[in-house]
This record gives sequence, structure tokens and C-alpha cells, in this order.
Amino acid sequence: GCGYWGPNLVRNLVENRRCEGVVVCDLDRGRLDHMLQRFPVSGGTTDFQDLLDDPSLDAVMIATPLSGHYPLARRALEAGKHVFVEKPFAHTSTQAQSLIDLADENGKVVMVGHTFEYSPAVRKIREVIRGGELGEIYYISSTRVNLGLHQKDVSVVWDLAPHDLSMVFSWLGEYPVKVSAVGRDYVQPGLPDVAFIDLTFGSGVLAHVQVSWLSPSKLRNTTIAGSRKMLVYDDTEHLEKVKIFDKGVNYKDPETFGEYQLSYRAGDIVSPKLDSYEPLQAEVEDFLSAIQEDGRPQADGLSGLRVVQVLEAAERSLNDGGRPEVLSWARTARPASGVTV
Repeated sequence: GCGYWGPNLVRNLVENRRCEGVVVCDLDRGRLDHMLQRFPVSGGTTDFQDLLDDPSLDAVMIATPLSGHYPLARRALEAGKHVFVEKPFAHTSTQAQSLIDLADENGKVVMVGHTFEYSPAVRKIREVIRGGELGEIYYISSTRVNLGLHQKDVSVVWDLAPHDLSMVFSWLGEYPVKVSAVGRDYVQPGLPDVAFIDLTFGSGVLAHVQVSWLSPSKLRNTTIAGSRKMLVYDDTEHLEKVKIFDKGVNYKDPETFGEYQLSYRAGDIVSPKLDSYEPLQAEVEDFLSAIQEDGRPQADGLSGLRVVQVLEAAERSLNDGGRPEVLSWARTARPASGVTV
């Protein structure tokens, strides 16, 4: 697919030293011709089967609407190709599990496009949390809103929430045990364009994710509150995307009969130095290196499956008026970061 996101994948592939040749594929001949003129690729086709029949092609990267993810990925794995699928991994957890099983059977790499997991800011935040600088994590609140782009085949939950879910799971090293969601379909009947998702984790952490296609301004903001410090991540900032606040509140039990005491702390605000690289570049490198070195990418198929399972739970809750969905597997699941919990 060479639509909105596909050209970014192609650009990073042709610039990567691990990749020796790129063939582009799109049903739209005009779009395909544009790609052939824009990038130094080896060729192009409007027929996906041409890619599968080419023995010189080792891997396929899929950047189509969600409806194409599973059938195209399955065909590619059956043809003996390594597969990268843009988020969300599949439309159902059954489909996602099927792709994982097929990849395992054929000894192939399957990876999901959770691009934000590879960003310098998100990796720094994970380092800060895992290092204990914030103390015990209390809650995470995330806002991902803008005016459009409305999708034709999926709701805003499936379109935008995968970004925040994959980041939160990577940071915490665990998956939620309970999910609830409310939302409305204001513009396109049957496709919610505003949703509020609440997650409860076994460790006690709470997370709230707000997603919307109906906002006058673009916001990509996350707040993480800990017992020692707090952190704000603003992806729309150019220079200081991450800020750590030495702020908090301490509770002290009264020594004698009387009112309890609260003491508020307000210290320095620090913006840690972040590495400078394109997240998609790191993501493509992870995929190619996993193929060549027989490794497992960070955003592997299991990572994609867990996000899809939570999306399904959120959708069930949304359709049931916000009734919480309990996820019994979460306490023993392997998180996207590979940390065992």
C-alpha cells in the first residue's frame, strides 16, 4: 500500500543498508507510478501476488486499511515471507493469533507497526520509569485528538488508541486487568469518533486514554504521576518533548487527635536530553535486523495481539454503555518490552 503511510516505509527501506531492493505495490496505477518516480526502487506492481511469487523478495511490509491486514499478511506468511503489518495488527484477536502461529510454524518474523515505541521520547520515559525516578506510578492520562482524519472502516478507538496502548504497556511492563470505554458516533453512524478508555492494571496503576477526530486543535499529550515525581510528554513539542516535575504531595498521619496533614512539594523541572533519530528508521531497522539475525523485534506479533485484545475489550465495553470488561490473561501476559510479570 502506497497511500498515506506507505511512502514513509519505502523511504526508510531504500535508505537502510540492510535492504538491497524494494518493490512497491498498490492497486492505484497512478499512485504506483508516482512512487516509481519518487524513489529509487527496483520495480512496482498492482498485483500483490507478484510479490509472493518473487523468490528474491524476503519480506513484505503491509500498509493498507485494516481490512487488508490479515488476508495479505496470511498470504505472505504462507508464501514464506517475513511480514511487517501496520497497526492495528488485525481486526480480531483470533486473526492476530493465527498470524503468530503461522509465523512460528514457518520460522518467519512477524512484526507490528507500533512506531511510537521506537521514538526517543518514549524510550526515555520507559528508562525513567524503570529506573524508579518517578517512584511508584499512580496513574497515566493520555490525550490524542485532532480534527480528522475520519476513517471509513474503523472507529477512532482502532485508529488512534493503538499508539497510546502500546506505549503504556511498554512503559509499565504489564497489561490491564480491566477495561471500560464510552464514546459516540457524531459524524458517521456506527463509527465512534470520540472515545474515553479507562484501564486498570494489576499493580494498581490507572490509565485514561482520550481519543477523538473532533477537536479544534491537535493534541498529543501524556501525564504520568508518580509518588516521587511527575512527567509530561508532549509529542507536538519540537525541543522539550519530555519534562520531569519534582512535584508531589505527602500525607502524614496525625500524631494526636486532629486533622491529617498534607505537604506539597514543588521543585525543579528537568527536560532530559533525548537521542535524535526518526522513530520509523529505528522500527524498520528492528524489523530487518530481526530477519537477518534470527531475533525477535520489540513490537512483535504478541505485542500486536495484546493491543488488539484490549481494543476488542474497549469496543465491547463501548457497545455495552461503558460496562467494564475483565481480562483474565493480563496478569501473566508477556509485555511488549519482554519483561516478565
